[in-house]
Amino acid sequence: MHDEREVTVLRLGHRPGRDERMTTHVGLTARALGAEGVIFPANATQSLETVADITERFGGPFDVELTESPRAVVRNWEGKIVHLTMYGERIQDVEAEVREAHRQAPLLVVVGAEKVPFDVYEAADWNVGVTNQPHSEVAGLAVFLDRLFEGRELEREWVDADRRVIPQETGKRVEPTDEE
Repeated sequence: MHDEREVTVLRLGHRPGRDERMTTHVGLTARALGAEGVIFPANATQSLETVADITERFGGPFDVELTESPRAVVRNWEGKIVHLTMYGERIQDVEAEVREAHRQAPLLVVVGAEKVPFDVYEAADWNVGVTNQPHSEVAGLAVFLDRLFEGRELEREWVDADRRVIPQETGKRVEPTDEE
């Protein structure tokens, strides 16, 4: 899809019953906007199943996995880490630096749910804010990925899809693919 190395999104925290939809949308947004995979906390099995199902039906490649210790993923990541937080540096001030670093190393994008422990802020190479105002972590992830890939993710080609959406001015059109 692009020349840079992989991007993986880590959902840090998941409150069952409260975060199901948001965690699922973090995964779907990561998939749709250019990341190669998402890692959910072990208790987010429903989100994993939903994102895996969408990937199977609408194409990939995209990896979805669970981890018992999201913070260990942060500690052991071999590459660069971006933590999306409203308290971080403005995205427009660091995006070029992040993009350049990403050309050299894999990137982990950490998206919180509940209060993020201070060690995540310390482990991150960049704590990045999209507007530095309260809003959805899904919106922050979408803006960040679009800035990182400079819009190239919108031209992505999907493989191994059972169906594809046909863009049109009005209505909904989904067709089976010829890859079956």
